Amino acid sequence: MSSIAVVGTGYVGLTTAACLADLGHSVVALDIDESKIAVLNQGKPTIYEPGLDDVMSRGLAAGRLHFTTQYRDAIPEAEFVFVAVGTPMGRRGEADLVFIKQAAKSIAGAMKKTLTIVNKSTVPIGTGNIVARIVGENLEHEIPFSVVSNPEFLREGSAIQDFMHPDRLVFGSHDEAAAHAVAGLYSKLDTRILITDLHTAEMIKYASNAFLATRISFINEIARICERVDADVKVVAEGMGLDRRIGPMFLDAGIGYGGSCFPKDVKALARMAETLGYHPELLDAVMEINVDQRTLFVEKLREVLGGLRDQVIAVLGLAYKPNTDDVREAPSIDVINSLQQKGAKVRAYDPKAMPVLKKIMNGIDYCADPYKAAEGADALLLVTEWEEFRTLELDRLKRIMRRPVVVDGRNLYDPKQMRELGFVYRGVGRS
Repeated sequence: MSSIAVVGTGYVGLTTAACLADLGHSVVALDIDESKIAVLNQGKPTIYEPGLDDVMSRGLAAGRLHFTTQYRDAIPEAEFVFVAVGTPMGRRGEADLVFIKQAAKSIAGAMKKTLTIVNKSTVPIGTGNIVARIVGENLEHEIPFSVVSNPEFLREGSAIQDFMHPDRLVFGSHDEAAAHAVAGLYSKLDTRILITDLHTAEMIKYASNAFLATRISFINEIARICERVDADVKVVAEGMGLDRRIGPMFLDAGIGYGGSCFPKDVKALARMAETLGYHPELLDAVMEINVDQRTLFVEKLREVLGGLRDQVIAVLGLAYKPNTDDVREAPSIDVINSLQQKGAKVRAYDPKAMPVLKKIMNGIDYCADPYKAAEGADALLLVTEWEEFRTLELDRLKRIMRRPVVVDGRNLYDPKQMRELGFVYRGVGRS
């Protein structure tokens, strides 16, 4: 068992802290947000993530998981400290390292013995060197330390599964022994281990997210062509995915990617390339297609209705993906903003994300269930593919809507069935 500190209790930090404790380590998770730590100390997760409450409860009950707001409580006895603070988007799309730098300085001020600092946050290539420099400059006494990059590959909605059953674990450092030591913390997990240099590990994270975003934008561009040639993108994607060189993952046409990673990371990688004198043509196209997909979604609705002013539109799904309450860069926000700008009245329902969106968006009628949202509506927009939307009573839906128009941004429904039921149905890239 090792003694570990985790700086940051956001999505990545909280999941990492709880799961490392579940692996048998002694973990102190630190955050400067006192209200958040107060909630966590009551055993309540501050984010919605399936299974996280159970993992946290086990760690707290076993005395292996603790929460604090003080570096002096978390750092001095730690052998490893994981840095999992935010790297928000800067003014030009670059990753802002202000919280990383603050954490590095605070860690240095609290260090009492040899420590391995592990960057878990997604950071620009070379950030590990910056962390090492800041720590070295702010140590009160000469204390040996190493910096390791251990990028996370967690999907919101399945983060616990992803942590405990990863496809691979990546560790990069200028100190190979330190990288192997961090890898040892995960020894109970059965997976591939990749040990590399610091910069390569940092790049693996960016390259992975950019590639997945590229697949999404690619299939969305194919969907636009499918609509013009009367082909079905779902069947096209199925046929593509059967090729072992391609595979089926991330080939679901829709209204584009969102969340805390893909938009920010693709843009940060592109800006990083530009500062080094390279024009990232493909990355720019990926981002442009993603933005356009949301615009085209609303335009499709406008064409069906003949206009949007004073139309009542039901929006189902606000989170950027199912099984999370995260609305960061969610397509729903752009869609709702566009609808409101065009004079539409918006009703919305989401099983988890409504309390979050209420804090940042006004002028929406938040409803208790999908049917309340659809009652008397001129159209229904399916934005997030929550499982409960797959089993809606479609006959009931048609009866209560003023106009039976459905624009399906996730291709959740079968076009033939919807038309047989009497709906005016539009999917994405469906014949």
